[in-house]
Amino acid sequence: MPERNIDFGKFGARGIRGSEAVARKLDELAGGIATPVAVRRGLMARLHYLTRSEKSRQAARDAGLTVTERTLKAWLEGRRRPSKTNLDRVDAAYRAVRRRNVARHLTARLNREGRGTRVEIHPLNQSQVPRPLQRVVEYRTMNVRRWDKIVDSWAVGDYQGLDDAWTTDVLPDLGSQWGQYEYVTNVGFAA
Repeated sequence: MPERNIDFGKFGARGIRGSEAVARKLDELAGGIATPVAVRRGLMARLHYLTRSEKSRQAARDAGLTVTERTLKAWLEGRRRPSKTNLDRVDAAYRAVRRRNVARHLTARLNREGRGTRVEIHPLNQSQVPRPLQRVVEYRTMNVRRWDKIVDSWAVGDYQGLDDAWTTDVLPDLGSQWGQYEYVTNVGFAA
């Protein structure tokens, strides 16, 4: 694929993959419980979200929360406290289930019945790159109309699929210099 960056940062450029910035923004749009899982209130909110129905419980098990019903009940009643490892598993399961639950709604919001969503792409940071090696990369905006593959990959945690969808379906719409936007400082959009 043309312009794929093989050795990014060799001369001091800084940034993150555009698909990673999109995943962060989708996480932000998905919302969720703000209280940390280490605080009792945050733990209880996540556990209630993960155990409110049998479908939620199965999704939590699929996401990696594999504790017995007895342990789960003890956590909910406050008789026992999860270990650090189990707190991380609860949080990861919550994020995975939340993503699956909001994916369809988020896709509809971003597609806007074919009108799409305006995306702002902030270029990579070249402040540490020697002047002769810097390239002209500017702030760009575009309208993305096809969010299905992007949101579906994000919802199941397939970051390679998300990266492929972003770099092969979206970035080429920027024109012949689209490879310069594979790494960015930020990608912004609102829906």
